[in-house]
Amino acid sequence: MSAVQQTQAVTPELRAWIIEQAQAGAQPEAVLASMKASGWNEDVAIAALEETLRGFLDERAKSVLLPPPVPVPDPLPKEGGLPTVLRLPDREVRVVMAMNEPRVVVLGGLLSHEECDELVAQAERRLTRSETVQTDTGASEVNAARTSQGMFFERGESELCRRIEARIAALIGWPVDNGEGIQVLRYRPGAEYKPHYDYFDPAQPGTPRILERGGQRVATVVMYLNDPEIGGGTTFPDVKVEVAPVKGNAVFFSYERAHPSSKTLHGGAPVVAGEKWVATKWLREGVFR
Repeated sequence: MSAVQQTQAVTPELRAWIIEQAQAGAQPEAVLASMKASGWNEDVAIAALEETLRGFLDERAKSVLLPPPVPVPDPLPKEGGLPTVLRLPDREVRVVMAMNEPRVVVLGGLLSHEECDELVAQAERRLTRSETVQTDTGASEVNAARTSQGMFFERGESELCRRIEARIAALIGWPVDNGEGIQVLRYRPGAEYKPHYDYFDPAQPGTPRILERGGQRVATVVMYLNDPEIGGGTTFPDVKVEVAPVKGNAVFFSYERAHPSSKTLHGGAPVVAGEKWVATKWLREGVFR
């Protein structure tokens, strides 16, 4: 716990103020922003919001709570220090970098170069303009923020897909059945994917329909299938981190809340020279159908 967190006590006056804001219909984002503007540490403010409102307010007021945290996968052990190598049943993967807030782990050699080339070859003939899921309707649509070409494999569609899916499941301790099919994307010069979140916004009307297929997304694995000449990194603007797209490497990140407080805002930086190929695997809370 930081020195700032230790000195910020949640007082009865603060709890009363939080309840007043909730009863007035204030959204949690606005209450949290106001507390942060007043000098409250974000983690302390979130804890104060939850502890004050839980079990006290009526159903209408409860609806303004931040989404509760849920269990998420993780490629690293929770205790015992940071390993340099993760030994999987069919491959050894290097730990290149790890962050806790947000949980971001860069993995070296998750895929072999031969697997990268084979995945590109299988996907290339099926590419179309990339779409995104629209949480206001639940449908997939072309989005100006995403200027790439892409396609989806069905889960377990090929021997290569099954091998990669099993490897990821062993890596992060999450069932294969809880994963969406692998998506492959190609970004040509100038193409990018502007910063966004991978979870489905709980406030949008189309989200309940999306969640029927396996619950909320809780983690993402982005695998780099080639080496762009310049550009194309995966950016995390909230924490000012950019992961270089190195062939065979991957970046994992998880989000235990479907909320910006997860700090998992991320994007694909524009490709300046060459082209970028990536494969993305999204993980759900439950079995994805």
